[in-house]
Amino acid sequence: MVVGQGYVGLPLAMRGVEAGFDVVGIDVDEWRVNRLNAGGSYVEDISDDEVKAALRGGHYVASTDYSEAKNFDICLITVPTPLHEEAPDLRHIASAGRSIAPLIQPGATVILESTTYPGTTVEYLRPILQKGSGLRAPEDFFLGYSPERIDPGNSRWRLYNTPKVVSGIDEYSLKKIEAFYRQIVREVVPVSSPPVAELCKLLENTFRHVNIALVNELSIFAQQLGIDVWEAIDAASTKPFGFMRFTPGPGVGGHCLPIDPSYLSWTVKRGLGHNFRFVELANDINRSMPSHVVHRLALALNKRAKPIKGSQLVLLGLAYKKNAGDCRESPAIEVARSLSKLGAHVRAADPHVDRFLLTLNIQIIEATCQELAQADAVVILTDHDCFDYELIEQVSPFIFDTRNRCRGHNVERL
Repeated sequence: MVVGQGYVGLPLAMRGVEAGFDVVGIDVDEWRVNRLNAGGSYVEDISDDEVKAALRGGHYVASTDYSEAKNFDICLITVPTPLHEEAPDLRHIASAGRSIAPLIQPGATVILESTTYPGTTVEYLRPILQKGSGLRAPEDFFLGYSPERIDPGNSRWRLYNTPKVVSGIDEYSLKKIEAFYRQIVREVVPVSSPPVAELCKLLENTFRHVNIALVNELSIFAQQLGIDVWEAIDAASTKPFGFMRFTPGPGVGGHCLPIDPSYLSWTVKRGLGHNFRFVELANDINRSMPSHVVHRLALALNKRAKPIKGSQLVLLGLAYKKNAGDCRESPAIEVARSLSKLGAHVRAADPHVDRFLLTLNIQIIEATCQELAQADAVVILTDHDCFDYELIEQVSPFIFDTRNRCRGHNVERL
C-alpha cells in the first residue's frame, strides 16, 4: 500500500509494480483516483502508458478506501507535510496513521517517507499506529523512515537509480526495510535510526536553500557594484574541488525548499531554544527575491520611459523549476501576481503547466513571434529548454532574464 499518489507516491507505486508487487495506491482526492483508474497520470515523471500497463496487469489499483489494502505486507506513507504558522503541520501523517492502524497485521512493515522533523516516526507516528492497531512496534510490526529524493523533471536521476537512505526503529525493522528497498532501487544506504534519516533529508534541502540564498544576495550586490555575477559563477565553477555551482533566480519554490529548512529551524528552536540563524537568513533572502525581480523590472522599464502600470508583459515560465510543470509555491507565480496588482497587462507562456489547473487571472499564451514582439518586456522566470531563446532574442524589444539564458543589447540579466 502506498498512501498518497502525488509526485512521490505514484512513482513508488509504479516502481513497486515493476518490481513484482501488487500495489494499492491510496489518495483522498477522488479526482486523482478516478484519473488513475482510467489510465491517466497527472505526475510528469509517470506516463499514461505506465499507469495503463500497471492496471492492465492487475497489479495496481487506486482507491480512496484504505480497506482495499487490508492485510498489507508493506505500507509507504508519502503524504504532504506543509507548514502552518511556521510550525510543522502533521495532520496528514496523523490521518494516514489512524486509517492504517486498524489494518496492521503482525509482521507488517510501515515506512514513513514524508519530509518531517527528527523524532516524528518514533515519537509521533508510532503511538498513533500502536493505539489504533493494539499492536506494538517493533515487537509486533516493523517501522522505519526513508526520506524521499524525487526530483520532478529530472531525466537522469530517477527513483530507481537515486541512492535510498533507509532506517528502522530497531535492527529487525531496518533489515526488513532495507530488503524491501533493495528490490526497487539500485543502491540502499542504511543509517542507524529514523532521527538520523529524518535529519538527513532536512540537511540535503537546507544545504541547497542556504547556497541559493548566498548567490541570490550576491547577485544583488554584484549588480550594484557593476560586476557580472554570472561570469564570476562560471569562472568559479571551473575549480575542480571545494566549490559547487549554484545560480541566482527569482526565488525558490516547490514542495521542499520553501518548507524543509523551516522544519529544521523549528526543531532546533523547540529542542534547544536557539535560533537557526543561517536558515532564518536564507528564508528572508529567498522570500524577498520575487519582490526584487519586480523592482529590477520596474527600474528597467523606467529607463525606457515605460511605467509598469499599463505595460504589456510576457512572462516565460510559471513552474517553480526548469522542465517541470508544478507551479505550487512558485516564485514566478508570485512575480506574476505582483505585476498584475501593479497594473501591468500580464500574459504568460509555460507549455509544462496545465492551463486548466491555474487559478490566476493571467492569460496563458504561446510564445509566438507576435506575442514576443508586441511586449514591452519579456521576462524569463523559468528557463524551460523548450523555449526558442534564439527567437526570443531576435524579436523581443526588451528581455529581463532572471536565468542567464539570453544575450544581446536588448537583454538585462538578474
